[in-house]
Amino acid sequence: MKKNIQGLDHYEGAAGGWGAVKACASYVMTQKSPLRDTIALFKMNQDKGFDCPGCAWPDPEHRSPMELCENGVKAVSWETTKKKASPEFFARHTVKALLGWSDYALENQGRLTHPMKYDIITDTFQPVEWEQAFAEIGGIMRGFAPEQVEFYTSGRTSNEAAFLYQLYAREYGSNNFPDCSNMCHSPTGTGLGSSIGIGKGTVELSDFDAADLVICVGHNPGTNHPRMLATLREVARRGGRIMSVNPMRERGLERFSFPQSPKEMLTGGHTELSEDYFQIRIGGDAWFFRGVMKALLALDAQQPGVIDRDFITNHTSGFSELAEDLRRLAWADIERGAGLDRQTIVSFAEIYARHERVIISYGLGITQHRNGTQNVQQLINLLLMRGNMGRKGAGICPLRGHSNVQGDRSVGINEAPCEDFNLRLEQYFGITVPRAHGRASIESIKAIESGESRALICMGGNLAVAMPEPQRTFPAMRKLDLQVHVATKLNRSHLLVCKDSWILPALGRSERDVQASGVQSVTVEDSMSMVHASTGGLKPASRWLMSEPAIVAGLARATLPNSPVKWEEMVGDYRLIRHAIEAVIPEFYHYNARIEAPGGFRLDNPASRGEYRTASGKATFHVCTIEAIADACLSSGELILATIRSHDQYNTTIYGLDDRYRGVTGRRDVIFLSPEEASQRQLKQGDVVDVAALDDRGQVCQQRVMHRQTVHIVPMGTKSIAAYLPEANVLLSLDAVDEESLTPAYKSVPVTLFKSAGAHDA
Repeated sequence: MKKNIQGLDHYEGAAGGWGAVKACASYVMTQKSPLRDTIALFKMNQDKGFDCPGCAWPDPEHRSPMELCENGVKAVSWETTKKKASPEFFARHTVKALLGWSDYALENQGRLTHPMKYDIITDTFQPVEWEQAFAEIGGIMRGFAPEQVEFYTSGRTSNEAAFLYQLYAREYGSNNFPDCSNMCHSPTGTGLGSSIGIGKGTVELSDFDAADLVICVGHNPGTNHPRMLATLREVARRGGRIMSVNPMRERGLERFSFPQSPKEMLTGGHTELSEDYFQIRIGGDAWFFRGVMKALLALDAQQPGVIDRDFITNHTSGFSELAEDLRRLAWADIERGAGLDRQTIVSFAEIYARHERVIISYGLGITQHRNGTQNVQQLINLLLMRGNMGRKGAGICPLRGHSNVQGDRSVGINEAPCEDFNLRLEQYFGITVPRAHGRASIESIKAIESGESRALICMGGNLAVAMPEPQRTFPAMRKLDLQVHVATKLNRSHLLVCKDSWILPALGRSERDVQASGVQSVTVEDSMSMVHASTGGLKPASRWLMSEPAIVAGLARATLPNSPVKWEEMVGDYRLIRHAIEAVIPEFYHYNARIEAPGGFRLDNPASRGEYRTASGKATFHVCTIEAIADACLSSGELILATIRSHDQYNTTIYGLDDRYRGVTGRRDVIFLSPEEASQRQLKQGDVVDVAALDDRGQVCQQRVMHRQTVHIVPMGTKSIAAYLPEANVLLSLDAVDEESLTPAYKSVPVTLFKSAGAHDA
């Protein structure tokens, strides 16, 4: 890729290849720990090794000696770095000064080494002893009513830590569990649960070996789950077809050069992935798939058998209502909503109708909309119409992000647990737990903003930066009485200090966790419901670090001095935590024994075998009742913005300032716009613009503006624009959410563009 003076160009190569190898080597060197990194990489995703702290893509049955990807290497190097954010570092820098640093610079200071408490007089964090921290935090916690405290969980938290965490919160009396899944895949849980009776995907990795067609919707595997590229490569190489539906053309959906293939690396070869690429407009997913289903009805009228009537009759409900809704839809409305013409949509339906075993995989491009839950339901509708559910080589595959975001929910991180769970928890531990519905992330931030909540405990993550509208979120955080952040690295959320603020440093996934009974393993659940052990082997970055389960237990003992829970015993031997999980959640039966098997075990998934635990006992078709974007925004000619991640990024963690596959080098002040939309606005490559959000009436929101962004012209869907998060979160609204799951609309923000004041042409 040839750089130009602005750091904007167009990448012509395949995903992976020598570019990925070079990036891995370069990144390992920047973290100043090449030997430690190399040892870790040979242990990552291996039997008896540790699970990658990045994405949740499952491990193959037959693993290579280095089962990794470029962004997995970045995640591990970021954790195993020799750089340290020590007490000396904090003594040199006030919080006010650190707030002026970039997110990249903050995390790049390295690993946290000591428990730290904020001192308002010096405006610095200062080291404290662990027991002092626990005692002070516990004393403060006892002064709050349980409903005044929020317990946030990041998806990297292990099953063991998450289970103890929810136990601590529930014994305390709170069901307030804002969780990272609230910001990404809650529409999956809500949508799939209502459609097929379980809020998880139905496919296993082996299903990709049997699928005739894989449909990729709203995701970017080259950056966000790169190990999926090897699976897609195998689908393509054996003759399976791949179709992609995405507003942006992403290189990881187009072609891939496998770094572990000597032939491809030596010859510069690659594998073509998507045979067909459908660039809908941002937010047009529901319109597009309703159009496809309408076309299927027409095809079935001409060629009976296109729609699997036997399957629909025997295994589903609600089809007649869906069919009637589809017949009423006008093609003009579908074309306008989807951003594609009728012929293109019909061609998709024709390809789908020719294939017998179909998997739909999807990401946040489906869920992070005001109608995210209904988007998910439309994908299930499409699969059910041809019986692509409950059989080999077919089903739904939501692409979870963080490595244990699904597992955290499985072991109890849930603001509305079922009564069976509550009763089992009470019976096993001899405690009383609350029944009131708790708060999810958006509700928690609003409760903090209003003063209803007074304390926040964060098990990892960067909550304030991840949330929409920092103009409201950041000041709200400073109004709290107590903040406790369990973390491995410094981030901006830690610096939004309040009356009492602590940072408690935790072991990383790659590090050896030694407790009373010896070296411990934790467990995680991947995006296909496989639960397996993860055992760190590296020497901890600091002798003052504690494991997440030990930190939770320390907080619980200090907060609940009369607790009947045997916190110390469980932390001394994590097998006892798993025994408790097994007793409370029957799906984890024989937990300790089953994780001894290579690859672990799969949690029961009734929908995978055609059992649908819905109210009717059948899979349910759902009619789409709302549209993603207000008609006023489309008719006014304005744009719809999606926030995206760069290739040097994982969630809010910025590993570097490049976005290789999109041709961006050394910068993040970039918006992505199609040639057609740029021409209509008389903009060209390199122009500098301000981006302003629009309210539901189409009026400019003066408080939600992102200034001085550089235009990068790339292939995009009509009326679509993209920008990086978290920078673009200033355009979002805490009030724009999916009505059913409360997930923020990160990927459907109506905006308009203005030439920046003082900007001149490139």
